[in-house]
Amino acid sequence: MSHAQEQQLERLTFFSDAVFAIAITLLVIEIHVPHPADASDGAWAHALLELVPHFIGFVLSFFVVGALWVAHHRVFGLLRRYDPGIVWPNLLLLMSVAFMPFSSALMSTHPAERVPEWFYAGNLLVAGLLQHLLIRRALRAPFLREDVGPDVVAMTLRRTLALPLMALIAGLLAIRWPGPSNLPLMLMPLAVRMFARGRKRAAEGAALDNAG
Repeated sequence: MSHAQEQQLERLTFFSDAVFAIAITLLVIEIHVPHPADASDGAWAHALLELVPHFIGFVLSFFVVGALWVAHHRVFGLLRRYDPGIVWPNLLLLMSVAFMPFSSALMSTHPAERVPEWFYAGNLLVAGLLQHLLIRRALRAPFLREDVGPDVVAMTLRRTLALPLMALIAGLLAIRWPGPSNLPLMLMPLAVRMFARGRKRAAEGAALDNAG
């Protein structure tokens, strides 16, 4: 990679990291310090109890944004050359990530209402699809490192399907059970592993067929 290309790739990576860091920090800013009517223990406990949906929303969104950043970090580490074609797909992904503090706050403020739940799930669905689009565009020759094989590319793309799938399930569940509908999102790490393992099993099966 030339020095100019290296600088371009570094600038794009640093800018993306900054957006992820700001978005993940803004999640906690939406949790406002309570001001109970009196200073009794019961009043404070009640005030903090009312913030439980916000705490849950923060933890959930923190791990979602964190997972998006981990995937972004991993993919950019597989590149050896700067590709101008990934700039706009990357910006679209960052736009959906920057919007997440608002959708998370909306969902946390109205945890048992369908429209806020759909809005939040929709934000995650769009972010997941944009992530898949970016990674599909980024992981291609001649921009990949020489040691990155097709199996790594295929597995990485399959892993990106976990977030859109979990977000879609959460949105469908919100039709009948708003609130608990977000529970599938907590299973996203398991879904990522299942997609990755499925690719590994397929590759092992193909290897056995070839050997036979």
